[in-house]
Amino acid sequence: MGLGPGRSLAHRTRRNAASSEPRHVTNTDPSTHPAPTSERAPFPDGVAVWHDCPEATVGICFVHGLTGNRDSTWTAHAQQEPWPKTLLPLRLPRARLLTYGYDAYVVRKSAASANRMVDHAANLLTDLTNERASHNASSRRLVFVAHSLGGLVCKEAILLSRNNPDTHLRGLFDYVIGIAFMGTPHRGSWMAAWAKIPASSLGLLKSTNKSLLAVLETESQLLESGQARFWSMVRDVREGGRPLEVTCFFEELPLPAVGRVVPKESAALEGYTAVSVHADHRNMVRFGSADDNGFKRLFAELVRWQELAGPTPSSQQAVGERIPHRVAGHETKPPVEQANATGTELDGDHNS
Repeated sequence: MGLGPGRSLAHRTRRNAASSEPRHVTNTDPSTHPAPTSERAPFPDGVAVWHDCPEATVGICFVHGLTGNRDSTWTAHAQQEPWPKTLLPLRLPRARLLTYGYDAYVVRKSAASANRMVDHAANLLTDLTNERASHNASSRRLVFVAHSLGGLVCKEAILLSRNNPDTHLRGLFDYVIGIAFMGTPHRGSWMAAWAKIPASSLGLLKSTNKSLLAVLETESQLLESGQARFWSMVRDVREGGRPLEVTCFFEELPLPAVGRVVPKESAALEGYTAVSVHADHRNMVRFGSADDNGFKRLFAELVRWQELAGPTPSSQQAVGERIPHRVAGHETKPPVEQANATGTELDGDHNS
C-alpha cells in the first residue's frame, strides 16, 4: 500500500510529459484542405469586361461555342491574352468590349451541364442586360461576334428579348445592330461531320449533355424553328427601317482527321455576305496579329457597324476631352488615329 501513491505520482508525471510532446492529429476540417482543381477553378461563366470605355458608342460582345471558353476560345497559340483585348482597344476606341461564358461542354469527365440551348440563351439575355444596366449602357448599340454554337445562342437570346413580358429585357433586341457569325451552323447536315470528331481533339471525355446535342443533330426541328423565327425577326426589323447587319464567316481548312466541321453551305445565310477565314473551325477565331487576313475581314465589319452606332458624343467633340480607356484594369492613352487606322502592333508574331 505504501508504494501505491508513489506509483500513482510517477504514472501521472509520465502521462503529463507525454501529453506535452507534439502529436500528429488528423485534420478533419474540410475548409483547411486544398480543394480539387475543378473546384478551385469554377467554369468562367457570365459577362466579363475586356475593355471599358465610359463614353463608348457601341458594345461588342463575344460569345464562344461548343466546349469553348470566354477567354481561351479567342486566344491564339503562343499568345497570353485574347486578341480582342489586345488588338481592338486602340483600333476601336469607342467600343466597349465584353465576353460571355457559359458551360457548353456536351461531354465532360465530371458532370456535364444539363442546360439546354434556350437556357444558355436566357442566361445570356439576363446577364448581359444586367451588366449593361449596371454601367448605364442599356441604350448603347450592341454587336455580337459569335463562334459556332454561340451564334445559335445569340439568335435565341435576341428572339427571347423581342416582345419579352419583362420590359427591361426587351432592350437587347431594340439595340442590336450587327451580328458576326463565325462558323455557326444555321442549317444542313453538319452534325454528321461533328459526330466523327475524336473526343480527344475537343477535350471531351465522359458525361454527356444529350439535350444540347439533340439541338445540333441534322435537320433538328428546334434548329429549323430557330432559323425561321430569326429570319422573320430580321425581315420585320429591316422593313421597319432599323439597321441590323449580318455577316457570316466560314472555315476554309479542315480540322485534322475530321474535315470541315461547319461547311460553307451550313455557315452561310442566303442573302447575306459569306466570308471565308483561312483556318480550321477551332482556329478561325484565334488571330495572332492584325496582319491576319481573318482579323482584317472581321475588323472591317466591326468598323462599319461602329459607324452605324452614331458619331462620337457631342460633348467629346466640343471640349476635346481625353477620355481614359481601361483594358483589364489598366489605363491606356487614346490613339491619335481614326478607329480604322492600322495602329501599332500590340503582340508578337502570328503563330497558328
